[in-house]
Amino acid sequence: MQLRKLLSFATEAITAGLAFAFVLLLLFKPEAFESRPSVEFIEAPSPTRQAIESGLASYAHAVDIAAPAVVNVYTRKVVTQRANPLFEDPLFRRFFGDRAPAPQQRLENSLGSGVIVNDQGFILTNNHVIQGADEIEVALHDGRTAAAAIVGTDPESDLAVLKVNISNVPAITFGQSEALRVGDVVLAIGNPFGVGQTVTSGIVSATGRSQLGLSTFENFIQTDAAINPGNSGGALINTAGQLIGINTAIFSRSGGSQGIGFAIPVSLAKGVMKQIIEHGRPLRGWLGVEVQDLSDSLAESFGLGDIQGALIAGIQPDGPAAEAGLQPGDVIVRVNNEPVSGSRSLMNVIASLAPGTVLEVEILRQGQTQTLEVVIGERPQPLLEQAR
Repeated sequence: MQLRKLLSFATEAITAGLAFAFVLLLLFKPEAFESRPSVEFIEAPSPTRQAIESGLASYAHAVDIAAPAVVNVYTRKVVTQRANPLFEDPLFRRFFGDRAPAPQQRLENSLGSGVIVNDQGFILTNNHVIQGADEIEVALHDGRTAAAAIVGTDPESDLAVLKVNISNVPAITFGQSEALRVGDVVLAIGNPFGVGQTVTSGIVSATGRSQLGLSTFENFIQTDAAINPGNSGGALINTAGQLIGINTAIFSRSGGSQGIGFAIPVSLAKGVMKQIIEHGRPLRGWLGVEVQDLSDSLAESFGLGDIQGALIAGIQPDGPAAEAGLQPGDVIVRVNNEPVSGSRSLMNVIASLAPGTVLEVEILRQGQTQTLEVVIGERPQPLLEQAR
């Protein structure tokens, strides 16, 4: 009987203690009784092969198509380092005789990239990649290497064409650079810093960039795809693996990529390459004039109002313009019935014409409009390649 009372007392004490603990926990730790939601994530399904190849999830398919046609270009040239000019001074030689040290020679290596454009082994690259080179070697994506010969160069567009004698070379497919829109996804393939073939991605930031001082004829695609030293001459492709540009230059304060790169559109590169292969040089039209933009102050001084055009500042003697009767002070306002917006647009139009083309030029001379016919000549080749 006494044991039963003891068990009953213990049970009541435990129950009271649990109730008291529950009250304390409820007062001081109410969050312990709050319900917690289960952690869930929204996970996308695994991409299908069709999605990958369409470029929605990956650009690997485009790289697989284009990368085999992109090559690494290695150049070597012998640089002669002359002795101190003091050794050429007659007074110095009088005291020290003919003990001047011989000129020192050293081998200078550089690197870049290129793109195989057909199964004959022609390679498109930048002129500044191979400028002054004594030896050129290319390395293919599949590991093969070969010596390359220069077919021709065009310093004014910074393009060059090489040739390798290798069988079964992969060739890239040309796209339509004219159809590019700002915001289109692009990929840059090249050999930055000599680390090996590398792919970077970005978008088209702008088209038709000019007046950058990079070359005479400029119509660049601007992209934020990372382009670094060694990428020059490599391929800028679209998500279909088609060539749309030749990577050429970067704008950088540090020497590295800062999201502003420039590529020559394939529409320009294709025309220059075709002429180099067929004629050994680019054939461009030439008017034989020195022109400048018609600024507001010049237009006011000539009494032209808001008329746009290009002012002829000089005439090449015996050139096409001189033979047609053009004179300094004339303002070219239209060519072939198309308006001229400035000196650069005029130069690009003339350069795009084949030598021998008859061009109608509308000018303003002393307030009077005249139309003259000019037989376009061939633009002289630059005497010295532009240094880079």
